[in-house]
Amino acid sequence: MTPIWLKLLPASLRARIEHRPNLQKALTNTGWLLGDKILRMGMGLLVGVWVARYLGPEQFGLMNYAMAIVALFGAVAGLGLNGIVVRDLVQKADGASLTLGTTFLLQLMGGFLAFVLAVVAISVMRPADDLARAMVAILGFALVFKASEVVKYWFESQVRSKYTVWVENGVFLILAAIRVGLILVKAPLLAFVWAALAETALAGSLLLLVYARQAGWLLNWRASRSRAKSLLMESWPLILGSMASMINMRMDQVMLGSMVNNTVVGNYSAAVRLAEVWLIIPGIIGSSIYPSIIAAKAKSEELYRKRILQVTKLMATGVLPAAVIIFLLSDQVVHLIYGQQYAAAGTYLAIYIWTGVPYLVFFVLNQMFYIEGLLKAGFVVSIFSVVSNVLLNFMLIPLYGGIGAAISTLITAVGSTLLSLAILNSKTGIFLNNRK
Repeated sequence: MTPIWLKLLPASLRARIEHRPNLQKALTNTGWLLGDKILRMGMGLLVGVWVARYLGPEQFGLMNYAMAIVALFGAVAGLGLNGIVVRDLVQKADGASLTLGTTFLLQLMGGFLAFVLAVVAISVMRPADDLARAMVAILGFALVFKASEVVKYWFESQVRSKYTVWVENGVFLILAAIRVGLILVKAPLLAFVWAALAETALAGSLLLLVYARQAGWLLNWRASRSRAKSLLMESWPLILGSMASMINMRMDQVMLGSMVNNTVVGNYSAAVRLAEVWLIIPGIIGSSIYPSIIAAKAKSEELYRKRILQVTKLMATGVLPAAVIIFLLSDQVVHLIYGQQYAAAGTYLAIYIWTGVPYLVFFVLNQMFYIEGLLKAGFVVSIFSVVSNVLLNFMLIPLYGGIGAAISTLITAVGSTLLSLAILNSKTGIFLNNRK
């Protein structure tokens, strides 16, 4: 069946696409994911800004500090299985029920472990802060529902992400309305934390129901010790790598909260959220292209090299215009969106926005680590990132506060990308010799 959007294209462009069903599926899938992220970006930014204005930098900072603590252990819940499971579902479709069932069980256990670790961590870091400990406990329990993400892996492997978009957008809109209601009734901080848990729990439950309707009952899933062992044997470097990635993304907020104060965390988190908005669209394009890169590898090395180079160039150049504009207008952007109470966030944003360029290139390189089976090499890069980020934060945060955290993140992003390029070139030569 010809997609409706294809009929709307100019004849010359349509002729290049209409006889390529795999490309049509990838473009349709990308469209759904982009629509999802654009809605979330728009509505989420609007409601998120309203919440930030309502709470003020100190309470907003405390909430983000708690979220950062939980996020540090989120990688334990996911067990680094995303890319591996999608790859196996694409390449070994006949073993889908065993892969899905085993992955679900592993991530359920991983979610409980991550929840316990998060609670222990906040109890050690802030033993006398009852509010912070309660927030981490509530937000941490949401990690248990991460097991439902196995459904997203399946839909991603089938290039049918519209179903997950329907579910997650519906839940997102409901909870956005609830958050607005909480602001209007002047609800306390903890109410917004409960809303975050409700969103995750409802979305996870509905994803499982949608899968049951589209693909079959969950009782058809099977799990085995041998399959679990094979998945974990392959994913253990990715578990550590995912933890390292999350440390790079959230450790700055945790260290600011521990070494400075909640208000600085609030300003810094406001800047980070604005910067991350511009990374959503290129990141979604890359995720949608991932299955086609795997398929290209199976067809020919030449096609695979061409795809990788095209996507790398797209990622490297796609975010540059936004980075330049935000850098030049960072103070005005922050004042317009968050108000004068978040004035300090402008400087943080001007620095942090540049992390998007190396981050998106690294996103593509990380996919290559999966496809080439160089997971241990990817782990080396992750360890470098963690050591660099933590050491730089320890040195720069006491001197420059939030500015030091932003500089540390930028230096680490650039260094990690350059190291990844060097390793992949030494193993494959793909970026130096892309033609045979």
